[in-house]
Amino acid sequence: MFVSHLSLTDFRNYSRAEVPLETGPNLFVGSNGQGKTNLVESLGFLSTLGSHRVSSDQAMIRQGQQAAIVRARLQHGERQLLVEVQINRGAANKAQVNRSAIKPRELPRYFSSVLFAPEDLALVRGEPSGRRRFLDELLVQLSPRMAGVIADYDRVLRQRNTLLKSARASGVKGSQLSTLEVWDERLVDLGSQLIEARTGLVARLLPEVAAAYETIAGEDHHATLSNALSILSSGGEDDDETPSDARSGAISAADTAVAFRNSLERLRRSELDRAVTLVGPHRDDLVLELNRLPARGYASHGESWSFALALKLASAQLLRRESSTGDPVLILDDVFAELDEKRRGRLASAVHDVEQVLITAAVHDDVPEQLRAHTVHISGGTIVDGSTHGESDG
Repeated sequence: MFVSHLSLTDFRNYSRAEVPLETGPNLFVGSNGQGKTNLVESLGFLSTLGSHRVSSDQAMIRQGQQAAIVRARLQHGERQLLVEVQINRGAANKAQVNRSAIKPRELPRYFSSVLFAPEDLALVRGEPSGRRRFLDELLVQLSPRMAGVIADYDRVLRQRNTLLKSARASGVKGSQLSTLEVWDERLVDLGSQLIEARTGLVARLLPEVAAAYETIAGEDHHATLSNALSILSSGGEDDDETPSDARSGAISAADTAVAFRNSLERLRRSELDRAVTLVGPHRDDLVLELNRLPARGYASHGESWSFALALKLASAQLLRRESSTGDPVLILDDVFAELDEKRRGRLASAVHDVEQVLITAAVHDDVPEQLRAHTVHISGGTIVDGSTHGESDG
């Protein structure tokens, strides 16, 4: 699948932009702050319903406007689709496919992309929440039904935490404990599904990550990843750190449910004291290692950058193989400035056969020549040349 045309209305600094795109590499060049990243951010939002830069949708609506529209014409073999989303400031977002309304959460069924940006260094160096989000976004792209499981789990978790706070405030009455047991079963059911899905995903990602890391770095540093499951921990940590004794390569669905229930029973008193759910997929982590040492804390800047990029290239490869939407659009936002010349060349070789690659760069010569076939220059928030034409307010 590839995007043949991107249209923006009141998105970020663009009042309007019409951007024809081609298969293969598409390079957007311009100084910092001109709107390059805004273009690719819009496509990332179409496939994940989120931004790699901000947590709030409101920031993507142009100042002074009430809504932003992202519209993309997609080509998948002989099939064409017009996919669009309207991001609203004071109401729920809306989405359409071929002018027919759909729920926004259904958009990943029609379009997938993998975006790598400097912020993704946090996948290696940041907190577990970022790595959980990385896995869950990829899960939804591979299996859209998981969006419902994740949303339901988050809802049950919030309601259970509210009940724990109420029980603590009132001195823990018997009726509240019986109600808590009802929520426990729902939490275990949904949480076990999510843990099982993440575990299977990590197993499929592992060989792809190892291969992608070696391709980028030019040598084998034994890049590995594994699950750290809070339900297997003997403690009850009240932070977002990886439980030291919770490592698991794989766990069956039946064993997951049993371990989850046992952990909730064991930590009942601690949860009532702290008024928070202490175990479950919301407290798990994805452990990244190089040369059998945790990448977080031990990997150099270059190694961390290569590992984060390998995670995204591995994701693209998995989507390529398993997704019904075909090849994902690969987006490389300001990547080449951080790589030395050898890594730039190796990355260019690694993506040469991807159906469509979108690249942003502040310096034209930072990008290898084989990725410059279709170059669009952006200045002052306006698309000024190349095969693309459009207008925006900067």
